[in-house]
Amino acid sequence: MTDIRRSILWVIFGFSMVLLWDQWQVHSGKPATFFPSAAVKTASAPATPASGAPTATPGAVPSATGTATVAAVPPSGGASAPAAPRERFTVTTDVMKVTFDTEGGSIVRNELLKHVAESAGKGNSPFVLMDQRPDMVYVAQSGLIGAPELPNHKTVMTASGPRELKEANEIAVRFESPAQGGVKLVKTYTLKRGSYEMQVKHEVVNAGAAPVTPQLYVQLVRGASDANTGSFITNPTGTFTGPAVYTEDKKFQKVEFSDIDKNKADFQKEATTGYVAMVQHYFASAWILPEGTKHENFVRKVDSAQFSVGMIAPLAPVAPGATQAVEAKLFTGPQEEKLLERVSPGLDLVKDYGIFTIIAKPLYWLLDKLHSFIGNWGWSIVALVLIIKIAFYWLQAKGYESMARMKAINPRVMALRERYKENPQQMQQEMMRIYKEEKVNPLGGCLPILVQIPVFIALYWVLLSSVEMRNAPWIGWIRDLASPDPYYILPVIMTGTTLLQTALNPVPPDPMQAKMMWFMPLIFSVMFFFFPAGLVLYWITNNILSIAQQWLINTRMGVPPEFNLPKFS
Repeated sequence: MTDIRRSILWVIFGFSMVLLWDQWQVHSGKPATFFPSAAVKTASAPATPASGAPTATPGAVPSATGTATVAAVPPSGGASAPAAPRERFTVTTDVMKVTFDTEGGSIVRNELLKHVAESAGKGNSPFVLMDQRPDMVYVAQSGLIGAPELPNHKTVMTASGPRELKEANEIAVRFESPAQGGVKLVKTYTLKRGSYEMQVKHEVVNAGAAPVTPQLYVQLVRGASDANTGSFITNPTGTFTGPAVYTEDKKFQKVEFSDIDKNKADFQKEATTGYVAMVQHYFASAWILPEGTKHENFVRKVDSAQFSVGMIAPLAPVAPGATQAVEAKLFTGPQEEKLLERVSPGLDLVKDYGIFTIIAKPLYWLLDKLHSFIGNWGWSIVALVLIIKIAFYWLQAKGYESMARMKAINPRVMALRERYKENPQQMQQEMMRIYKEEKVNPLGGCLPILVQIPVFIALYWVLLSSVEMRNAPWIGWIRDLASPDPYYILPVIMTGTTLLQTALNPVPPDPMQAKMMWFMPLIFSVMFFFFPAGLVLYWITNNILSIAQQWLINTRMGVPPEFNLPKFS
């Protein structure tokens, strides 16, 4: 039974570490080490229309890339108006530097001024979330469909409005299209101080002589060449890079690039609430339409291995000379939970904890509360692990008590194995007799570990997913808790504490298992040399507290702590 118990523990530990290492490789932008996913095909494919659109489909949304010369279409009987010159310009607030393109009034670049691109000490340039260049496309677009030649994200518009926040609390940037198909589209972006959220007002002006019934679309377009995502089996708890759809009925729905490529994307198509988003590690963007607006969600593949996610909303008929307005919101920023919760219901779910969300969210809440008192994320991690250890003290104490009893009778068990090594059945019977006499449960140490595994895996993903860890210092040489320790001091300490724990445990009767108990911590400790410092810190803290608790319980039970050094001869 002792062998079974230890085998179960090592299988659980080994599989957990393999998954954690595999997913850290994914989050670092590298191919998965153990469970590589199929690469997304880069060959261009025709757009895949979504079903159910009232009079147009996502396939009718103009291609997201390329340039087009769009001549203005005047109202019936009017004179032709000259096309506006195309230009790009930037608008700067205290938290963002947004680059607009008058072709479509689209956002083609967004720099987040409060977040640096590189780890601490490697540069101070702002983090670029959106951009449009040969090796990267990530843009936000909107326009009209439903009839030929309506203004869309390829229509060159005329821009007006201030370009810098200065002393004001908000600024409005206005784009007006020429009349096309008898319709003008006026977009007004309102950017506010301290906010990553933009109000985007779309005004549809009927400049013709007949009623029109267009549809408004909003979309986010991104290339998938750098995406590396896994299936549920290989990635059970991790965040991912790709589109997502949120609806009140089905909640948060991730859509893999590979599923879009294969036309197998599964998400709720029609809704009156929710948002569409493009998600990546630490950051996200999202389009949100007003509550109660009937719309269709879509994802599709566009040319050059780019993918889009968006919404199409039918508008009420617009009479000649009338204007209809739709207020939308566009979020482009960090995955800070409190910030996301204020923008829209369910937007905080873009910070994806996977199947452990129900545990991870309270852990993050507690970590955030601790940080509000302590003021340092590193010490907040230490305090959180201490609180968790206190909460599980009684449960873990039972496990250590079981191990202490096993350690006390270990000499008798070893003698039995030697005496009955030629008769395994008799040996098992005698061992069970000793366990019964001493009231020892060989599996007594398993339950506490099994109960705690979900909590510590959830905490792992809290630390891995929290943008607050980026460039957050702890002490001395640790200037970025989201990056590996530059001098490998923490991983060395973590390895030492893990080996110390192994030395305090009873020696397995099986010599091969005894060797594996020393080899496994060494093998898996190598992974921590590449893990973020914040994750290694929480593991060290847990190890030290576990050693102290084990030492205390052994002493209290009259089992003097001793170091069982390895014997590899």
